[in-house]
Amino acid sequence: MAYGKAIKIPRTEVHNCDREDMKGAGVYFLFCQEEDGDASVYIGEAENVLERLNQHLRDYQTGKEKYYWNTAVIFVGRDLNKALIRYLENRLVEIARDSKSYVVLTKNTYKNTVMKESQVAVMEEFIENVKILISTLGYKVLLPAPQATDDTIYLYCKGSGANAKGFVSAGGFTVLKDSIVSDHIVPSLETRGKTYYNLRNKLEADSVISERKFVRNYEFSAPSAVSAVILGHTSNGNMDWKTAGGVRLKDL
Repeated sequence: MAYGKAIKIPRTEVHNCDREDMKGAGVYFLFCQEEDGDASVYIGEAENVLERLNQHLRDYQTGKEKYYWNTAVIFVGRDLNKALIRYLENRLVEIARDSKSYVVLTKNTYKNTVMKESQVAVMEEFIENVKILISTLGYKVLLPAPQATDDTIYLYCKGSGANAKGFVSAGGFTVLKDSIVSDHIVPSLETRGKTYYNLRNKLEADSVISERKFVRNYEFSAPSAVSAVILGHTSNGNMDWKTAGGVRLKDL
């Protein structure tokens, strides 16, 4: 069995952190925003993760590191060692690059770590747990980004200064990069649609939405969640998402 622990910590808390469980061997994700608006991530490994995070802070201060990360998510395990975390880092970088959900900032990894077959099996189980936990924390860095196909029917949601484009995807509904959200949120959304109100605020805080634009494709669980976030008021996504010809989603 692959036992481990996930810890999410903001950049501002790293310097004063003294948690013993963060001083062990593990892998970590640093989430940041590129200057062009794309969401990016640095994936690394360390035998003392907390010390490595502090080194990242020092490198940024001295100009050795150019990207600025806001949040770290780390995964530590009681039985991890240098060989295992090198294997994990390489595999996680491969998966993140294949998913195309984030720009991966990691340049080099150890691709030829010598491992026993039993160790590989345990680490692959660890990776499956990492996929679940990091997604639960709100980061879809290891999940394949929904892709449109030749048969994809695009839908549009407009109003209140909003102009968005998206499509129905396996996990719900995907809104496309550069879709524009409304210039205001009606007061009733906070009371009648508090979940959607909180979701929009979170997407803005996480820079998924920046200056009223989606900076990357983003999958929602349902079309009504997307349209409420985009329009700034409660919405029936089956009615408010329409094809270019005006056919409503519910009639498709």
